[in-house]
Amino acid sequence: MQKGDMIGFSSLADFLGGKTEEPERYAVEVQAVEDATCLHIPYPVIQTLWDDPAVRDFVLQQATIRLQDIYASFAEQVQLANKWGESEPFIRRIQDVMNEPVIAADMEDDVQDVALMMVEHSTSSVVVLNDNDQLIGIITEKDLVQRVVARGIGSGLFAHEVMTPHPYIISRDAYYYEAMSSFLMNGIKHLPVMDGAKVIGMVTLSDLLRKKNRGTMELLQSVEQSTFNNLHELEPAMYEVLANLIQDGIPTVHTLEVMTKLYDRLVRHAVQLAVEKIGKPPVPFGFYLMGSGARAEQFMLTDQDHFLVYDNTKEAEVSLYFEELGKEIVQHLVAAGYKTCPGFMMASYADWRGTLEDWQGRLRSWALRATNENLLLAHNFLSYRHIYGEESLHDQFEEMIREQLGKSRIFLYRMAELEKEHPVPTFDHPIRALFRMKKESVDLKKQALFPLHHCLQLLCAKHDFLEGRTLKQIDFLQDRHVFSEETADKLKFAYEVVLRIRVERAWNAYRVGETSTSEIEFNHLRTKDKEELMMALKTIRQLQGEVMATFGL
Repeated sequence: MQKGDMIGFSSLADFLGGKTEEPERYAVEVQAVEDATCLHIPYPVIQTLWDDPAVRDFVLQQATIRLQDIYASFAEQVQLANKWGESEPFIRRIQDVMNEPVIAADMEDDVQDVALMMVEHSTSSVVVLNDNDQLIGIITEKDLVQRVVARGIGSGLFAHEVMTPHPYIISRDAYYYEAMSSFLMNGIKHLPVMDGAKVIGMVTLSDLLRKKNRGTMELLQSVEQSTFNNLHELEPAMYEVLANLIQDGIPTVHTLEVMTKLYDRLVRHAVQLAVEKIGKPPVPFGFYLMGSGARAEQFMLTDQDHFLVYDNTKEAEVSLYFEELGKEIVQHLVAAGYKTCPGFMMASYADWRGTLEDWQGRLRSWALRATNENLLLAHNFLSYRHIYGEESLHDQFEEMIREQLGKSRIFLYRMAELEKEHPVPTFDHPIRALFRMKKESVDLKKQALFPLHHCLQLLCAKHDFLEGRTLKQIDFLQDRHVFSEETADKLKFAYEVVLRIRVERAWNAYRVGETSTSEIEFNHLRTKDKEELMMALKTIRQLQGEVMATFGL
């Protein structure tokens, strides 16, 4: 409600002659979400003053405005119900399910006092605030057990010594499914609810589990408990989650984010199982995804696309260990439902594993022999994403890549040259123009997504930014003022459109047992999809032009 709004017209019929026997039955309870000053006008006062024309006109005017708001809200709810299939988790807001007021402790409070506070309020967590009432951490029952009880400490610790700093948070306006996603993907059970910079409540996993969770919790538990022999049982569960997300009309980018995080957990678990089978690694290593998995675009199990990096060593035993590990990882991913890569870009092949020095040599070789094949390998490689392994080694790996790209700027120029040879097709209205020159189809991967990825990759590499995920690339380039806000919005729209069409068609093909393809025929698209796809292709083509200009082509 806005300032000056009025509530309580549900018994207005009494004043208009339609008497009710129990006017009190219309009483409602109103809870203010922030400090507010309200004037309560008792029923007998309105009843006494109703014959005053000024009072009557004012009340009727306010009632008319309120009814307008009610109908507008009702229309919105109908629209949401149609859009989300009446799926409550995708309409309900966090402020509707959170616990309040929030239980807070000062950063200097003794941990024993914090524990007593939790007992007194029957809560499993408290937030920790600094002197400015800003959130700096959270203390949960798990924190107390691990950091106090397990260490045999009775007292003498302060809240800031026990808390988990920088906790995950969520906005009061967020939807149920966003909170559930945060719980599932981050392995947490408590989320402080924020209104701007202020903590106003707490939502827990148990709060949401009282609602429909669509089987996702069971899936995550299955992933963590799976073995080589039952990894194959996870694919149907993954696809059930995907089906629910698609059915409920969740935005494609968010659907891919949820599915990518699920697949990431599956891949990490497969790597961990492989490590457990052959033994502790002799030196630090990192496992990296490439392709759609690295770009966070994976929605169904795809071909494997990955590589291994390990610390510099000359010992043959180390090389043999990672050769064996690469093979084991591939076998575990095959057991989980991934196909082997037809291009042999997997850690089981010598060309896709090696020490930091080995990878430095490969990058240098690709730059010196910038054939089309090497350029395409470099494009796929630069979409990498670190999935498993030592962070310190990963930092060295990225520093090496930046150094090599800095020494080989001509390499980026050659990659841009190759991109120029594959322009995004141009289509204009009317729709029949799509069929000129007998061209009735477009390959969403080769003619839309790949050009978008390659162009963003080139611009990011030019600014020393190594990131495979498209939306993060766009945000970075906007922050660096390479893109205007308008350009960034257009690119995000284009990305969403292409992905949505691709996901919908691939999923529909899977449901009817057909082979999925990224090539689509325009006459099979809805009119709205045709128009949006043409806009998307135009935007990506403009990006191509900007990249060519940037590299002087």
